[in-house]
Amino acid sequence: MEVYSTAISAVKVVKPPRFGDHRGFFSEVYNLEKFARAGIHLNFVQDNHSLSAESGTVRGLHFQSHPFAQDKLVRVVRGRMIDVAVDIRRSSPTYGQHIAVELSAENGLQLLVPVGFAHGFCTLEPNTEVIYKVSGYYSAAHDHGLAWDDPALGIEWPVAPESAVLSDKDRRHPRLADLPQYFD
Repeated sequence: MEVYSTAISAVKVVKPPRFGDHRGFFSEVYNLEKFARAGIHLNFVQDNHSLSAESGTVRGLHFQSHPFAQDKLVRVVRGRMIDVAVDIRRSSPTYGQHIAVELSAENGLQLLVPVGFAHGFCTLEPNTEVIYKVSGYYSAAHDHGLAWDDPALGIEWPVAPESAVLSDKDRRHPRLADLPQYFD
């Protein structure tokens, strides 16, 4: 397993090894001991799986506040997407900055999104399936969001705002300037 730092050091790209032959491949995508040896000490408690039927589907930017804040380990098992993590820790020198990484079934990369980041993605192919581990249980009372298309974030999404496929909930998230302080 290889772990790469990004321009925001708290966000990591994880590349599990793949062993392939004429049948396909095998990959160990998560191993607690190997993650610990790489300096990643997280206790994942839940796995989530989403299917986005259309290319240009945007989910996010989502996060949960304390005491149900979540680290996320995100991967694509079918299709491709741009995965985004936005730093919303007010005291961070990278507050409001983001990381964007293409994750696909083909490249097998995973994005580790820590607590204190809003997370979202945009699918690049129809029927993209995403599986992600989280370190905290879902809590509707602690579920929040950030406007995916806030110009202050400078995210270059691969879809025009008028073409994005969004939930009603994701259309109503506040911009960064209006976001309450959830993380210091």
